[in-house]
Amino acid sequence: MTSRRLGLTAALTVAPIAAWRFAQAYRARAGYPHRHPPEHDPGFLGLPFETVGVRTVGGAQLPAWWIPARDGAPGPAVLLIHGWESARDRTLPNAQILHAVGFHVLTLDIRGHGANPPEDLPLTAGEFGADALAGVHALLARRDVTAVGVLGHSMGGIGALLAAAAEPRVGAVIAASAPADPYRLTRQTFRLAHLPLPGPLAYPLAWLTTHVFLIPRGHTVQSVSAARAIETYRGPVLLIHGDADRVVPFSHLERLERVAEKRRARDPEAAPVEILVIPGGEHSWLYEDAEYRGTVARFLATALGGPMSPNEAEATARAVPASRLPQREHPFSAIEEEPGGFRTLWRAIRMAGGGSAR
Repeated sequence: MTSRRLGLTAALTVAPIAAWRFAQAYRARAGYPHRHPPEHDPGFLGLPFETVGVRTVGGAQLPAWWIPARDGAPGPAVLLIHGWESARDRTLPNAQILHAVGFHVLTLDIRGHGANPPEDLPLTAGEFGADALAGVHALLARRDVTAVGVLGHSMGGIGALLAAAAEPRVGAVIAASAPADPYRLTRQTFRLAHLPLPGPLAYPLAWLTTHVFLIPRGHTVQSVSAARAIETYRGPVLLIHGDADRVVPFSHLERLERVAEKRRARDPEAAPVEILVIPGGEHSWLYEDAEYRGTVARFLATALGGPMSPNEAEATARAVPASRLPQREHPFSAIEEEPGGFRTLWRAIRMAGGGSAR
């Protein structure tokens, strides 16, 4: 009995320490993206462009491309926000589609990504939202922009929704392959790393890890949640997801849809939320599907008032030969070198006894 009590006491003492150290190790590994500078510029696709800077609230300059349409005539513009460990060149196929249907485009590198310097603190969806908001304000300040929409992919989809929730002048939001909330995103990264964690252990550990991840930047779970943002934003939203997405499961779209419909049922003046499911679609490259291109163009032409009619925009976009650009593939660095299974879990738990977390 004494041995059992000592064992139980030791387990209860070590487990919280191990969990805390695991959360710190997770933050150190997953919070600092590998930067991949753009490999192509808009000229690669024959698009006119100007290299510009977008100033953040903190005074930093985010490298960006301004891609004017219709010889720069005044009209609506769309801000493009890339995903985690990506860069603005990954958004160029979307820019190609939007330019063809007459939209001005601004695409930028989120801090800690692309051509930006590395960050001292871990990055969260909150930084995607803050930088997307900076891009929105840059567009709103232009005399040649009559309306602003935002299209974001994955973490950029969260950023797009966060920016729209903070700025009611955003005329439309498209979120593709977007995680619904921080807890679900953390839990999914556990799965991607093949951590052998049963549900009763995985969910509280995901809760703790999420909070530890957000501490350095001073964010809260609600402040970086796409689900909370879609409740706040009252404008038109288009949610897009592939039903074969293995990075951000399809259930995240279902979660966002439920939250949005529940909120809008209590607010009849709020714009509707549209849903597009790409059969067989994975996490990226959804723009290669003609249904994606046509739906995006029609949605934005309707919400932003042109410049083409919705029918013309849809037909034109469907015919655009948008496809992924020739470039290196970059696996998610937080898990690409992990051995998986019990070895990954044991490596993290061993840190409870020492070591350092960034």
